[in-house]
Amino acid sequence: MRAIWKGAITFGLVNVPIKVYSATEDHDVPLHQVHDKDGGRIRYQRRCEVCGEVVAYEHIDKAYDDGERTVVLTAEDLGSLPAERSREVEVVEFVPTDQIDPMLLDRSYYLEPDSSSNKAYVLLRRTLEETDRTAIVKFALRQRTRLAALRVRDDVLVLQTLLWADEVREAAFPSLDEPAKVSTKELAMSSQLVESFAADFTPEEYQDDYQAQLRQLIEAKIDAGDTFSTEATFGEQEETGAEGAEVIDLMEALRRSVESSRGRKPGDATGEKPAKEAASSGSKKSAAATKKTKGTTASRASGGKAASTKEPAKKTTRKKASA
Repeated sequence: MRAIWKGAITFGLVNVPIKVYSATEDHDVPLHQVHDKDGGRIRYQRRCEVCGEVVAYEHIDKAYDDGERTVVLTAEDLGSLPAERSREVEVVEFVPTDQIDPMLLDRSYYLEPDSSSNKAYVLLRRTLEETDRTAIVKFALRQRTRLAALRVRDDVLVLQTLLWADEVREAAFPSLDEPAKVSTKELAMSSQLVESFAADFTPEEYQDDYQAQLRQLIEAKIDAGDTFSTEATFGEQEETGAEGAEVIDLMEALRRSVESSRGRKPGDATGEKPAKEAASSGSKKSAAATKKTKGTTASRASGGKAASTKEPAKKTTRKKASA
């Protein structure tokens, strides 16, 4: 694992240097979208609804819409706000563990001691265990103030970010206001049913059946040869606007993005990404498009449906070269 943040837990005069690691990860099979006709990758572009132009990332601002009016917030506007850059995880209070509603729990992070001695770390851990308390803390991550619960899991301190109180919706269902009569016999039978299913929870005994079957399906199609050449799924595209056909040069857009971001400061250790990384998704597509142009002959040699459907793209490439 790679640490995403460094700081220190502070309560009273105690200071516990720590490293923060993401405690969870997504196990879903990564999928992308393709054209059902020829298997070509589907690209998404940032297009202005007023002028119809494809807009580079460095020319995009954020805005708030209240339904009738739109307020544009420029990078300078957002930069004027006081940024949270503190490296402290400040303990606000210690509360009984059972008072924390699981509904409030959000993301989980492991904390590792970041000093030559782990004495302060172990002291805090044992204190939480013996008092059966959870520390409520405030800290800043990616320039946002966070509220979190600091607790112990398997001898490791865990930081679990919490939703703010106004982020939890109220459950107001009129149907529950209607009185319902439950007899003693019905309640007893229901309790017996619960006892028949009673067990200790072991999460390792459960698996995501859908993802497992999806992986089996993918392997079966690979074994059967029902695949495309990945190189052949990328192709150059022409965008037609009000002024006629316009070829989008992703490499040029990427170059301008990098040059524009050189004057900016890179993201700090709170995890904020530098501005130039915002164009990373375009970089991958650009590299793939360039690779396709150089390897058209190799793609045709791979044969099959994918190779035959790329012939129009090759003619377009020749036309561009002659121009």
